[in-house]
Amino acid sequence: MEMKDPIKEAQRYIENAKTLLKEKAILNPETRSYEDSKYVKLAGHALWTGAIIALCYSLKIEKKPRQRLDIKDFQEAASKRNKKLLGFLVNQYQAAHIIMGYDGYKGVGNAKDAIYYTQEIVDWCDKNRPKS
Repeated sequence: MEMKDPIKEAQRYIENAKTLLKEKAILNPETRSYEDSKYVKLAGHALWTGAIIALCYSLKIEKKPRQRLDIKDFQEAASKRNKKLLGFLVNQYQAAHIIMGYDGYKGVGNAKDAIYYTQEIVDWCDKNRPKS
């Protein structure tokens, strides 16, 4: 089943990540970090998924049955299209997928960076929608 608008779906993942951080991860203003790494991890995965949805759509990346796409697939496709997009992708992958999603790092600065890079990717993909 194909999504009606992958860019709107990617944006929904960003909003879900923001909600998780705001309502569930619970920011401690004194330490500028979140209290619950479980929700930081969930938010990181949501951001990464949103970026994947937008990139697959805009860069026309398709996976074959039983194939798992790798960051290298996205880097290769992005490098052929736009160096700025490639930079956003590399930073987003580190901030959202690795540092938040796997490590559960609770620092608010990293979470803000992850949201920023994800939004930049989705915005680029929105401006560079494939021709029908």
